[in-house]
Amino acid sequence: MPVYEDLHQHPELSFQETRTASIVAARLAELGFDVHEGIGRTGVVGVLRSGDGPVVMLRADMDALPVREQTDLTYASTVRGTDPDGNDVPVMHACGHDIHVTALLGAAELLTTSHANWTGTLVAVFQPAEENGGGAQVMVDDGLYDVVPAPDIVLGQHVMPYPSGVIGVSSGPAFAATDELEVRLFGKGGHGSQPESTIDPVVMAAATVMRLQTIVSREIAGGDTAVLTVGTMQAGTKSNVIADEAHLGLNIRSYDPGVRDRIIAAAHRIVNAEASASGATRAPEITGRDSFPVLMNDPAATARTIAAMRESLDGVDVREVQPVMGSEDIGNLAVPVDAPIVYWLLGGADPALFPRDEHLTSLPAGVPSNHSPFFAPVPDPTLRVGIAALTTAAREWLGAADAHKGER
Repeated sequence: MPVYEDLHQHPELSFQETRTASIVAARLAELGFDVHEGIGRTGVVGVLRSGDGPVVMLRADMDALPVREQTDLTYASTVRGTDPDGNDVPVMHACGHDIHVTALLGAAELLTTSHANWTGTLVAVFQPAEENGGGAQVMVDDGLYDVVPAPDIVLGQHVMPYPSGVIGVSSGPAFAATDELEVRLFGKGGHGSQPESTIDPVVMAAATVMRLQTIVSREIAGGDTAVLTVGTMQAGTKSNVIADEAHLGLNIRSYDPGVRDRIIAAAHRIVNAEASASGATRAPEITGRDSFPVLMNDPAATARTIAAMRESLDGVDVREVQPVMGSEDIGNLAVPVDAPIVYWLLGGADPALFPRDEHLTSLPAGVPSNHSPFFAPVPDPTLRVGIAALTTAAREWLGAADAHKGER
């Protein structure tokens, strides 16, 4: 079975990517990389040295999502796993990290076979747990830069529902910051026929959800960009029982630190105010969870990388696109060593589904987004373009074999 189909059929949740990591480690060893396993629990790093010169880091994330696949692919996932809360959940590569891993392995192979033509050090990072926001930082905290050299540039890509054969790049802010809040609302349970003797946390939660939606529409300026989503709401076990408590899961996206602070403060204010308005005798608990910083593509490095792609990738449409509200933690690999980063979007959808004048500002009907149970990138030419993009970008930043040592 091809590597991509195998990885797609065997997805693993965050920090559980043991099978994927073993496949990656074995392949890197075959290619002649110095392999370091278990960095950040399940992370794998390969280092390939070819004389003096720049250090170039290529990164792919490995984890999957708790989503039940509905693509009808012959290699669709039927895997189930256990989430951090101990729940049995379906597992799917609904964000395309299987594409990322396969493309980086392909680029590693091409760069290995051509290493006589470049000088420097190639660092291939296969990162766990991007989906929960912790993987990159966990690798750094676990001593990543004690075993590999600090990079001069960090490069990576993310498959998106753009037409396959398109690469999109944003200079400057490219991916939004994200913050997750878990909210626990306390009521007073009782019989469904006697609501007057209870404090209903379901009504409290419903009022809180609706009021939270006014933060972006009424407290954030029209020229600022932000999104607040209540992604989970859980309460109760039976229709005639009023529960004791309710749980909400909030996701906040922003680009400006001031906007971020205002949204988080407003969310705290509203949650507490709605609990008070409901007569709650116990204050809510609000806990911060996953958090990513804004991903900032270095303008000069981005311009250089785009130029190299446009020159070398025949038939690939390399275009500048607007920043996306999705979030990425690859920046946590670059910031600690003050390295510039270039991170681009790799088209993975069937081009036939897009009109000829598509500006990629919205998805046409029938094109599933990332995290959808129907998300299924077309392997060809997506993988071919993804491998070529990583290889081209790395070669642009690695030294030429006949150039002065260390020249960039």
